[in-house]
Amino acid sequence: MRLLLVEDDAILGDGLKAGLTMEGYAVDWLIDGAQADEALKLNHYDLVVLDLNLPRMDGMSVLKNLRRRKDSTPVLVLTAREGVAERVAGLDNGADDFVTKPFDLAEICARLRALARRHDGHSLPVIEHKGVTIDPAAHQVYFNGKPVDLAQKEFEVLSYLMGHIGQVISRARLEESLYAWGSEVESNAVEVHIHHLRKKLDSNLIRTIRGVGYIIDEN
Repeated sequence: MRLLLVEDDAILGDGLKAGLTMEGYAVDWLIDGAQADEALKLNHYDLVVLDLNLPRMDGMSVLKNLRRRKDSTPVLVLTAREGVAERVAGLDNGADDFVTKPFDLAEICARLRALARRHDGHSLPVIEHKGVTIDPAAHQVYFNGKPVDLAQKEFEVLSYLMGHIGQVISRARLEESLYAWGSEVESNAVEVHIHHLRKKLDSNLIRTIRGVGYIIDEN
């Protein structure tokens, strides 16, 4: 999943980016609100981690602008304040969840997984479909009850498609979800990952809609 991290504290931002990248997220990190506002206008993100106390434009304004554009991307807000009033204001302006600093990376990741599930319409932490079981928290995949060893990007492609069952996902959208700014992307990278998944799982699980994208059918 592609994630926008907006945090002006260099040490915290660097640590968060490194930790979230290790968890498999494609992370774009920005340090001010005006940059974040522009990035959210121009790019598709699956998740946003947003600090409120930012230079040039505060995080609450970034959040308000995002929701005014009818953009429903899940937003996890970071705050250094314990007060209820700020959390209430954030939730009323479209925040999906809050974490108070200092926090543990494991909690951030758990909250992000929960936000992604809710946004995709899944309440359970494990997704099962057509013999495939995927557990994002444990980073495990099973096919007909047997564990399947997937490379990181293969896991991410499968997670994205399993999170959007019944929807056609374009190659461009998959690339956006897999790679952050500055990443080198082979022109056939997505096709290669899909090919490997078909070999390791059911060859009919992922269907190609020629000229459009890929889909895991509902039935």
